[in-house]
Amino acid sequence: MAKPRLQAAVLVISDTASQDPSTDRARAVLGDLIAIEGNDQWDITKHDIVPDDVSAIQRAVTKYCDGEDYVNFLITTGGTGFSMKDCTPEAVVPLIHKHAPGLVHGMLAASLEITPFAVMSRPVAGVRNRTLIVTLPGSPKGAKENLQAILKLVPHACHQAAGGDSRTMHAGGVEKLEDEAGVSSNKRQKVYHHDHSHNHSHSHSHSHSHGGHIVPRAHTRPEDRPVSNDPRAGPSNRYRESPYPMLSVDDAVSLIIQYSPSPEPIIMPVNGSLVGYILAEDVHAHYPVPAYRASIVDGYAVIVSKDGPSTKGVFPVDSVSHAAPGEVPALQRGQISRITTGAPLPPGANAVVMVEDTVLRSMTDDGQEEKVVEILTDQVKPDENIREVGSDIKAGEIVLRKGEEVTDVGGELGLLASVGKAKVFVYRKPVVGVLSTGDEIVMHDRPGPLRLGEVRDCNRPALMAAIKGWGFQVLDYGIARDKPGSLEEHLRNALRNVDVIVTSGGVSMGELDLLKPTIERSLGGTIHFGRVNMKPGKPTTFATISLKDNEGDPATKLIFSLPGNPASALVTSHLFVLPSLLHSSGKERAHGLAQVRVILEEEIRCDPKRPEYHRVSIVAGQDGFLHASSTGGQRSSKVGSLRRANGLLVLPAREGTVAKGEMSDALLMGRLGGL
Repeated sequence: MAKPRLQAAVLVISDTASQDPSTDRARAVLGDLIAIEGNDQWDITKHDIVPDDVSAIQRAVTKYCDGEDYVNFLITTGGTGFSMKDCTPEAVVPLIHKHAPGLVHGMLAASLEITPFAVMSRPVAGVRNRTLIVTLPGSPKGAKENLQAILKLVPHACHQAAGGDSRTMHAGGVEKLEDEAGVSSNKRQKVYHHDHSHNHSHSHSHSHSHGGHIVPRAHTRPEDRPVSNDPRAGPSNRYRESPYPMLSVDDAVSLIIQYSPSPEPIIMPVNGSLVGYILAEDVHAHYPVPAYRASIVDGYAVIVSKDGPSTKGVFPVDSVSHAAPGEVPALQRGQISRITTGAPLPPGANAVVMVEDTVLRSMTDDGQEEKVVEILTDQVKPDENIREVGSDIKAGEIVLRKGEEVTDVGGELGLLASVGKAKVFVYRKPVVGVLSTGDEIVMHDRPGPLRLGEVRDCNRPALMAAIKGWGFQVLDYGIARDKPGSLEEHLRNALRNVDVIVTSGGVSMGELDLLKPTIERSLGGTIHFGRVNMKPGKPTTFATISLKDNEGDPATKLIFSLPGNPASALVTSHLFVLPSLLHSSGKERAHGLAQVRVILEEEIRCDPKRPEYHRVSIVAGQDGFLHASSTGGQRSSKVGSLRRANGLLVLPAREGTVAKGEMSDALLMGRLGGL
């Protein structure tokens, strides 16, 4: 038998909101939270606003808790700080019959994970009669964080407080209660401990040294899941080959799309900054285009009789109508008005005669204007050469559809501007951070020759240029050294400010390849794949990290750890990073690079073991076909193979070659050249 729905009330305690209710934002935030995360168990039936006054607070609390019309859960927000007027705890504590310090501890513990200033709050929780009372901070963000920490546990407390039978409710044990609430204890979660024995068994204690991350409840056993090398394991205990299964490129892209965040609508002004964004809603025209009856030619506005032609003859020029704004005098029968293309039709006029069908007969005395004009034709009909109101776009008409891109061609911007749109909803673009890793990496612009073993950092500038070229904001996070602390610090700094981190290097099998262990063991992330069946780029790694953003809301951040060899890094960025960014930006069917058919200009050998993405230069030939030429040796470390590369020839894993003149599939990375 289903449990009855629970009744909740929100009491806002604020001098300001009691005088102007429109200033209260906390109630709406809490209502949304309960609706979204309350497992459809709640009805918020009552709400009120009272000033910071002990008597007023106590009257409201007893109203909601006493008598038969009680609520199961009373939430107060505001008045829990240290200012002179904050008095919510002083008002509520004397009214509580049973205190609930565990709920208070849960709220404070959750808030302390976000800010040390959580200790400056004075929450209270307890039961009065059959009502559970919880006091929350006045800030919407703080109130949301506190309630979010306990919300799934509150229904059980409310059913007990309302008189539920504890023996029946607890039948099945704590695990049953946890499953019903949708929570799990640390004891039931699978968390990898930092200390791994030589046979890679896993401790389940939650002892991460950086605050820890509660890992979502897993549905697989630890021994069935691949896990990265333990950096502290001795040489005899390190993996000799990767524990991660080898995925196809298509399967890897599918996983990336599955775990990339859904598009998030934002509002933006209609200007040049809108280029590259995807519309998040249909756009309707506020106003018709044109907004007035306008001439489509240079000529003369006239009054044509509906009974028959009457335009031929000599007429005085009464006025001039330019495209510039201004009042246009009404036209009388027997008069004409000189008019330019796009200018509004004078009131009374119903047609325009082209200037080619007229002859100037006289000028004004000062010689500045036309005085008399002869019209040579009597064939002009009513409404001829006139653009009617709304003939291009009617008011209310859909001019652009949700999912369309605002391109740099300019047509979409011009259309939005023409119908009077000042702002539109679009999907937010992810912000990307780029990081190089390795003790051997030095800044590319460092003067002087390289020392033995040093390598100039060419990956970071190349990756940042590619991402910027795709139309995304990119931030530079420098070079992290092959030390766990350095890499973790760089990643944590980036996670605070970006949605996606792209790293290069540190993803192979050496003892100094620390990216996978750092993501899994130090950051609590999940590695979704660590190898891809492709050439170049086999050790490409994709991971997600669940955390709270700077506003305290749950967020998923992505990490793409690309190989350190320059060709591998650039190729895999186009194949894997780009589809994720496009998906989260609202691009439907976000496959990344466009696939084209090309004619090979030379014979190219295939790899018998792995599909290969061969760097090529693609040009449009005079024969109307696309032609592809190899950029040279394809070793993944060969930087020269990136020169002129604007495409990737998709070669299957097989023996033999693709012959010169043969048609083959290619992925287009950049603009086409021409022969």
